Amino acid sequence: MTRYLYKELHLAASPISWWFLAGALMTLLPGYPILVGSFFICFGVFQSFQHARESNDVLYSVLLPVKKRDYVTAKYLYTVFMQMIGWVLCAVLTVLRMTALSGLMPYVGNALMNPSPLYLGFVLLIFTAFNVLFLGGFFRTAYKFGLPFLRFGIAALLLISIAEVLHHLPGLGFLNTTTGERLGLQFAILGGCALIYALCTLLSLRASQKRFEMLDL
Repeated sequence: MTRYLYKELHLAASPISWWFLAGALMTLLPGYPILVGSFFICFGVFQSFQHARESNDVLYSVLLPVKKRDYVTAKYLYTVFMQMIGWVLCAVLTVLRMTALSGLMPYVGNALMNPSPLYLGFVLLIFTAFNVLFLGGFFRTAYKFGLPFLRFGIAALLLISIAEVLHHLPGLGFLNTTTGERLGLQFAILGGCALIYALCTLLSLRASQKRFEMLDL
């Protein structure tokens, strides 16, 4: 499996997918829906799937002396690997913005979502939507990815909208504070989002393995 993942990173992955990790830098943008950055990180992974399809990677991979389910596992591992790099970058920039940059005027008066543990939790939820809707949808055919990505895009838009509305609701203004108010609750929400990410990704992997093994390529 290690060699399969190595093959994904060095042969199947599009080089442009690494550039889309720069979407994490949107964490530093004031007056902007910063969760869009997590969408772009997923879009970079999507580019790798497109690159792999156009280069006939699916057929090449299943002809190797390995189980078909291992191909699915490698794709999921690659996706999670890229997502975790993006998430760590977002986390580092969140800490920077909540500490050293917290007093800057553009951030203090920002009406949109500020970086916080809640923000990092929503990043994981967007990644979860990608793993369930896009990856799960792709492995229904191992070829068509337009509709699965559209479904993910709609889900991501809904999650971004919910995140931007939450702190405007009565009693929830602390979710957007730049002073770290009620961090314990926010970290608890982050932990719940991490659990959802891990569980849903695993369930999506299992379902995709079963679908892919039944496909006649």
